Amino acid sequence: MPSYLMRRIPAALLTALGASIVIFVLMQLAPGSPASVLAGPDATPETVAAIERSLGLDKAAPVQYFDWLRGLVTGQLGDSLIYRQSIAELIGQRLESTIELAALAAILMCVIGIALGVLGGSSRSARVRATLDSAFSILLALPTYVTAVLLLLLFGVVWPDILPVSGETLLSESPGGALQSLILPAITLAIPHSAVIGRLLQTSMREAMHEDYVRAANAKGLTHRRVLWVHVLRNSMSTAVVVIGIRFGGLLGGAVLVEALFARNGVGQLLVQSVLSRDYFVVQDLILFAVVAAIVMQLISEMALAALDPRVRLK
Repeated sequence: MPSYLMRRIPAALLTALGASIVIFVLMQLAPGSPASVLAGPDATPETVAAIERSLGLDKAAPVQYFDWLRGLVTGQLGDSLIYRQSIAELIGQRLESTIELAALAAILMCVIGIALGVLGGSSRSARVRATLDSAFSILLALPTYVTAVLLLLLFGVVWPDILPVSGETLLSESPGGALQSLILPAITLAIPHSAVIGRLLQTSMREAMHEDYVRAANAKGLTHRRVLWVHVLRNSMSTAVVVIGIRFGGLLGGAVLVEALFARNGVGQLLVQSVLSRDYFVVQDLILFAVVAAIVMQLISEMALAALDPRVRLK
């Protein structure tokens, strides 16, 4: 396993490096200039030029990129143009909220998706399978913002005293209050991704039911439950593991919208505010961190897949 991990790390680092180049180029092509935003609408060209020199924006683009990369490696992320404080401190203040949301959403995504997939893949009832197929289709077609609005209406108007529909409480402040404020946004994030996991796991299990090793297990007299849990599910979980790693990036992307709708003061909300105020230094750092987090989760999913399937390690 360690040798397999060492083979995967260079590809992950190259992916992160390529993403940093793309992000930097896109920020360079974005309209407006951080110096213009900082100087104000009535600033003279001389004032804007002076601010660009102080920020290092007058340097060539490759030099700016390597300065930014050096700052990322050393932890010197610079200062926010709008908030006038260290970007590292700014992200740190919002990070706990987003981590809590993403963690609970990931747990719900895995539990709901695997449970529905196993139920659909193991059930012998045509009615149950048809019901789950319809449920998967609805959940996959339901946009995240529609789910959020439905939950806001349901728990904000119909049942207003059950769960809070806005604001946040951190785990470090009150575990019980944090869980209550996390349930609705975490469910909103988890539902579409759990449907993808459930549908793929269901399909994989149905296909595995017709494999030769399942027929051989049945011929040996093994019970249906043992065949299902020991043989079918283990060989079908590789698909779910890969999808979970990929879908974690979708959780981070969806957190931007969900945090805004549920009034959570997380990194996603900071990204929206930074884009609107053209605080490009914060924007490029946040986007790169989201990409790196997705790469790390993908690497973890590949390790889990290698643990489930020895053929992956041998390759």
